[in-house]
Amino acid sequence: MKVTLPEFERAGVMVVGDVMLDRYWYGPTSRISPEAPVPVVKVNTIEERPGGAANVAMNIASLGANARLVGLTGIDDAARALSKSLADVNVKCDFVSVPTHPTITKLRVLSRNQQLIRLDFEEGFEGVDPQPLHERINQALSSIGALVLSDYAKGALASVQQMIQLARKAGVPVLIDPKGTDLSATAALRC
Repeated sequence: MKVTLPEFERAGVMVVGDVMLDRYWYGPTSRISPEAPVPVVKVNTIEERPGGAANVAMNIASLGANARLVGLTGIDDAARALSKSLADVNVKCDFVSVPTHPTITKLRVLSRNQQLIRLDFEEGFEGVDPQPLHERINQALSSIGALVLSDYAKGALASVQQMIQLARKAGVPVLIDPKGTDLSATAALRC
């Protein structure tokens, strides 16, 4: 089966998937902590970047497409930081806020060009009702040229087969960015 994608610069591309915020703390190290045998980092620079499906949407926008991102977040500073950083690069965010879960956040501490530790703040979104994601997909199908499903195995794409079926019914091409462990869920994409 041959799939024709619309002109990329005019294409509306919806990315649905596991969104996360990547935080980076940088600073010099000059001593070992007296409390434990670990370096002490004097943090002097903090960066926040879109991660996971948010990074995919940012990259699509950087190529000139009209990118729209749908995913699950908490109601917290990380979700607000993601929304702001993505708006700054022309990605339209349509997050489903889940008050019982934090936004997935990865914090990396770096010194002397070396990552010392990564801390993951996440509960995953397994078991969260997928209906609000389906509604957002359905509302957008008439205005998008492609649907990208970006799976980092955090639960946003638990109903990936239904998402594929919605897009197929509307004649919208589906692209998969699989990072999950169960690729059998994408069997509906077979030609």
